[in-house]
Amino acid sequence: MTEESWHEARLIPTSGINGAEEQERRATSALLAVMTAVREFGRALTKPFGAPAGNVETYIEVPFVLGEKKLFPDGLVRVSRGQKSWTALVEVKTGSNELVPEQLENYLDIAREQGFDAVLTISNEIPAIAGQHPTKVDKRKLRKVAMHHLSWTNVLTEAVMQKEFRGIADPDQAWVLGELIRYLEHPRSGALEFDDMGENWVTTRNAIAAGTLRSTDKGVSEVANRFDALLRFASLRLGRQLGTEVTPVLSRKELAEPALRTQWLIDHLAEHATLTGAIRIPDTVGELVVTADLRAGRITCHVDVDAPREGRQTTRVNWLVRQLKNAPADLRIEAFVLHGRGAGAAELLATVRDDPGVLVADPAKDLRTFRVAQSLPMGGKRGRGRGSFIDSVLAAVDAFYGEVIQHLKAWSAAPPRLRPEPEAADRRPEVPAALVSTSLSSQDGAEAVPPPAPEPVPEEVAAAE
Repeated sequence: MTEESWHEARLIPTSGINGAEEQERRATSALLAVMTAVREFGRALTKPFGAPAGNVETYIEVPFVLGEKKLFPDGLVRVSRGQKSWTALVEVKTGSNELVPEQLENYLDIAREQGFDAVLTISNEIPAIAGQHPTKVDKRKLRKVAMHHLSWTNVLTEAVMQKEFRGIADPDQAWVLGELIRYLEHPRSGALEFDDMGENWVTTRNAIAAGTLRSTDKGVSEVANRFDALLRFASLRLGRQLGTEVTPVLSRKELAEPALRTQWLIDHLAEHATLTGAIRIPDTVGELVVTADLRAGRITCHVDVDAPREGRQTTRVNWLVRQLKNAPADLRIEAFVLHGRGAGAAELLATVRDDPGVLVADPAKDLRTFRVAQSLPMGGKRGRGRGSFIDSVLAAVDAFYGEVIQHLKAWSAAPPRLRPEPEAADRRPEVPAALVSTSLSSQDGAEAVPPPAPEPVPEEVAAAE
């Protein structure tokens, strides 16, 4: 037998997982153990929830009595620093299993009785908005105990970011975190990626095709929330590759009231048959906007770029075209003018490369903004795989960032240049050097202005003199 067929020993093996219960127990134990072993990783996961920067202790299946029932939360995390501590019960789900409201309410009651700070849930459910919990519980139980949620995609992203980009001080701890990453990336771990647009996806898509969709139809809100969850997943996935925090773009009102964002998506879907959202990537020229046109079957990604504020209009167009020298020729470029309303001049990149003037509708008006857009076919299936909506959105986001956005830089004016000082050779030889000023003057290099001509003297005045 050749060595190629041998399986390398792993710290957290995926072999021997039989059933959902064993899958959850192994995932819980592996995650909590690594949080204890790798200080930086444990801190990264608990800091957003208000835990202090201290020693992390973790336990699994801790027994508690609630009334006449004996309950076993999947885990417990305690972070201590001096006299201050933060404690949370942990409930974990893997695969397609969803969190159960009754179970979470029981754990909230236990946490309140024990004086714990929070209940932390981990599952493959991705809420539409960060900070929002995917499971609804009695709000009265949240008065003294907080409830937080992490998706497995969140956990994996934090692990990769910490190991590959932020860094781990101890090489052995870095290896341990790498083993957790290997485990979570394995299909049998139960830590799945976003893989379903929901049971109402096909019905909604068919209603749009028939022109019968209404904003009050059953399941439209689920489709809207799933689309936002997909954007969050795409953000986490892209951030994991770039090593930076990529987030969906939401207004303050939408963050405070998630229902406003959902209602806007529902109304837009019913009226225009489109789903739209934006992703913010640090240090880029603009937000990556994703629009799914369910009637046309196209995914469009675009970014708005501020035009230079000086130079001729065609020079401003060429400034953008030079940055897109390796971009696909079928990109659509649209130019908007200052104080203009409505759509601007638009043309494909291939045409603009040959004739930049096609984007200049009126040479007298300054170009304000360029919109660079790419349109790709949309999949219709609700799950993952070839021909799926999810994969087509992820592919469009990756392609547009890789081929367009990462090559664009914002315009900046050139710094003013100093004028050279007069050379010593320019002095007149007949004038002593002590009488010549060589100091830099604001008039150096300026055009000489001739003195005004003397006014003519009247003849009678001249005769009198």
